[in-house]
Amino acid sequence: MSNQQGTQGKKQSREWFEALVIAAIFATFLRIFVVESYHIPTGSMERTLLAGDFLFVNKYVYGPKIPFTDVRLPGIAKVDRGDIIVFKFPKDRSLNYIKRCVAISGDTLEIHDQQLLVNKKASPLPPQAQFIGVRMPPGLGDDMIFPQNSDYNKDNYGPIRIPRKGDVLHLSARTYPLYTSLITDEGHEVSLMGGLVYIDGAPASEYTVKDNYYFAMGDNRDNSLDSRFWGFLSEKDLVGQALIVYWSWNPDLTWLGDPLGKLSSIRWQRSGLIVH
Repeated sequence: MSNQQGTQGKKQSREWFEALVIAAIFATFLRIFVVESYHIPTGSMERTLLAGDFLFVNKYVYGPKIPFTDVRLPGIAKVDRGDIIVFKFPKDRSLNYIKRCVAISGDTLEIHDQQLLVNKKASPLPPQAQFIGVRMPPGLGDDMIFPQNSDYNKDNYGPIRIPRKGDVLHLSARTYPLYTSLITDEGHEVSLMGGLVYIDGAPASEYTVKDNYYFAMGDNRDNSLDSRFWGFLSEKDLVGQALIVYWSWNPDLTWLGDPLGKLSSIRWQRSGLIVH
């Protein structure tokens, strides 16, 4: 091999390497700031989204967060009622959850006999939503429901106001279960002693909210660990808006189908499905 050929080979290798580096940087930029893949692990959004769906999440629409910070860049839209959103689970932020936003900051939400009302107006059930459990009567409290020690349950809930940035919360022994997680997540130590609420060691009767909050519910209303169970969703935990299903397979079937080979695990009909 001549010196000229060797030089050309090295030049081509360097160009390929540089192209790969640029492609990797561009892909990383897209993943962090524009769009990211998400896998549906459970049936909490059935039948709108199914376990085994793979979808793209639009991170740009609400404004992407700068990695390792709570700083959010400007987006092109605000979260609206009905949006299907991906977010960091407030009780374990190593997990991503997907639910439907049913109420936004400043809304008052309540549920009467499974009927969701927002600001006293009935909110239609999403087209593919479903109830699969036993209906619970009013006044029968559930210890799993937020806030604790209320008489709320999954089918009869509230009324409850969704906090908005700048709201002044009135603190007491009665409201302590409702707001303690919110205040803690905003960086304070909260405790209740002798019927008084203490923030960072000082008695407090009021607290000014620093962030906007939302209320999220699964379309599979009886099989969803959502805001009814863990409370308000902070704006800082938003990841993005569900966009499109690009691939889907049934995790209950083998890759080649059922034992008789009559079914395929791949749900071809769901590829390209717009999420709404």
